[in-house]
Amino acid sequence: MQTAKVTSKGQITLPKNIRDTLGVHPGESIGFEEKDGLIFVQKIVPRSPFDKWVGKLSHQRGKQTDDMINELRGE
Repeated sequence: MQTAKVTSKGQITLPKNIRDTLGVHPGESIGFEEKDGLIFVQKIVPRSPFDKWVGKLSHQRGKQTDDMINELRGE
């Protein structure tokens, strides 16, 4: 079991092998979640504002761009 000391400010230093396992680098965030008396630690991966658009045009796969534009214009 890995251990870390808590400072007077409530801070800890994550052991290197835990940082490596989580893939956490300086400046990145980690999250803590409690479930049934256990504490889970996970890396927080920021979402891109463009993520919501991924796959929205999958029904257009294989079509030429010019054909899609003409279709939108009603031509």
